[in-house]
Amino acid sequence: MKPYRIPQLAKPYTDYDMIQRHTELPPFSDGRGHLLYIFLGHGRGAGFQSGELFTLVTGLVQLGLDTHESIDRYHDEPGGDVMRSRQLKVLAGDYFSSWFYHLLAKHEQIEMVGVLSTAIADFNVMKANLYGKMKEMFFTAEQYLKHTVQLNMRLFLSFTPMIEEPLRDSWEKLLVEFSQYETVTQELRRGGDPVSALEGYCYWKVLESATEEERQLLGEQKLDNRDWKKLKLRSKCDALLTDKLHASLQSIQGLLQGIKDEELISELSGALDRLLLQMKISGQAAVEG
Repeated sequence: MKPYRIPQLAKPYTDYDMIQRHTELPPFSDGRGHLLYIFLGHGRGAGFQSGELFTLVTGLVQLGLDTHESIDRYHDEPGGDVMRSRQLKVLAGDYFSSWFYHLLAKHEQIEMVGVLSTAIADFNVMKANLYGKMKEMFFTAEQYLKHTVQLNMRLFLSFTPMIEEPLRDSWEKLLVEFSQYETVTQELRRGGDPVSALEGYCYWKVLESATEEERQLLGEQKLDNRDWKKLKLRSKCDALLTDKLHASLQSIQGLLQGIKDEELISELSGALDRLLLQMKISGQAAVEG
C-alpha cells in the first residue's frame, strides 16, 4: 500500500494564487480522507485498486461543497472584498467539484461517477433540511452538531459497500468519530468571532440562554467581539467543544484497541497522529492569526 499522499495530489487542483490572495478556503478533509484511504486499501475489497483515486476525488468534492458552505450570506454590500471573496468561492466550489467527474471518467470509473453523484444529491437534500430547521429557530446546539457531523460523513459513507465486510463496522464507527473530531475542531475555530460564528454551534449554544435583548443583538449582528466572548464564556461553548474533542479521541483510541489486525492498527494510529498534528498546527495558526 502506497503512503498516504492525497493532500499533495490535490494541490494541482486546489492551489491558485488568485483564490489564496482574495479569499480563505475551508480545510481539506484530511482525517476522513486518510481513514477512507486506509480502509479501501486494506484487504481486497472492491476499492482496493483505486483507493487513491477515489479518496482524491472525494476530497475534492468535499472541498467544493465546504467552499460553497463558507460563502458569506449575510453581507450585501455591492463591490469590495466581501463581494470578490463570495464570487471566488462560488467559482472555486464549482471548479473543485467538477474534477471528480473529469478524473473518474478519465480512468473509466463511470459507475463511481454515479455513486458520488447520488451522494452529492443526498448531501444537498440533508443540507436543505438543516437550513429548514435553522429557520424555525427552535434548534439546539447539539442538534446542529449532530446534523453537521452527518453531513460531513455523507460522501465517505458511500464507499462502505467497497470495504471488506469484516471491516465495515470498524470503518463506520471510526468515520463517525473522525467526522466528529474534524467538525468540532472547525466549530472551535469558527466561534472565534461573532460574524464567522453565525449559525454555528456556539451561536446556537449562546441563543439557548440569551435574553431577548441579546437575541436581538445576535440577529442584527450588532455584537462586538468583547460582548460575544462574554456570551460564549457564559455558555461554556469552548469548554463543551473541547470536551467533545477529548471524548472523540478516547473513542477512537478505544476502537483501535478492539481491532486485531496489527498492520491495520499501525496505519490507523498513523492517521490519528497526523490528524492530531494538523489540528494542533491549525489551532496554533488561529491563535497567532
